[in-house]
Amino acid sequence: MKREERPNEPTVCFCLWNLRRHAKYHDLLKDSVLISEQAWTKGRLYDTEDGYPALLESTEGTVYGELYLVTDEQLSRLDRLEEHEENRDNNLYDRKKKMIYHDRGETEAYTYFITKQNEFMLKTAIPSGDWKIYQFEKQKGNVLYYAYGSCMDHARFKLANVDHYFQKLIGRGILGYSLRFTKKLPDGGRADIVENGGIVEGKVYEVPRECLHYLYQREGVDIRLYRPALIDVKMDGQIVKDVLTFIVVDKDPETAPPDHYLEEIIRGGRGILSDSYISRLKEHVRTLA
Repeated sequence: MKREERPNEPTVCFCLWNLRRHAKYHDLLKDSVLISEQAWTKGRLYDTEDGYPALLESTEGTVYGELYLVTDEQLSRLDRLEEHEENRDNNLYDRKKKMIYHDRGETEAYTYFITKQNEFMLKTAIPSGDWKIYQFEKQKGNVLYYAYGSCMDHARFKLANVDHYFQKLIGRGILGYSLRFTKKLPDGGRADIVENGGIVEGKVYEVPRECLHYLYQREGVDIRLYRPALIDVKMDGQIVKDVLTFIVVDKDPETAPPDHYLEEIIRGGRGILSDSYISRLKEHVRTLA
């Protein structure tokens, strides 16, 4: 059955590259409804070395993007951008329905995959599966970093002999997610940000780019404990765009954190986090005990 015969069915698209927030073609999604900015699915992402990536359909690998509810007109714009036309043999991309996962559940959405005849364009694999992070990692200069768990604890920076990286504290950042303890370790849960509403308070630092090696190692990026992500945070009523943070890759059911870990969060946030936020955090942890 063609889509035209189902006018009431919502259309959802999974966007991987220059359609995402603050990117070159995001205006094509103007007035669309954002379902999730931290969405993912299976597949392999490659750099074509022509300024854009291409997604290879695969049951292996994970790719990250944003999920939008779009109109038929917006879908037509995306088709033109991706050089896709229904029932045409020489498309650059095939548009297919794919199950997309996010913190609120799962949603079937249109996703654009490189066509078989154009796989020769795939040049460099993108291990992170995230085009924005891939571009970010090639940039130069200092980095804005959002710390929200024990990563706010300056005592841990000193212990690791990296406190010199964290001398420029910009201030408190507010994120419209929830703080949850979804990474289960033998002694208890570790902090994560979950995109389901709520408020997370954290610290925004400006750090030198060489600090990324420490942050990636600490967050277990290579072994996929956490992944780097770029988020928008509110500071003093203003939105600060594309701030680096880290998000748990495979989320476990929530587990109460060990006492020492909660102490590190509170100690690290003292003087920056609001008293009401710390009180809510303590109460939440009590409900997990």
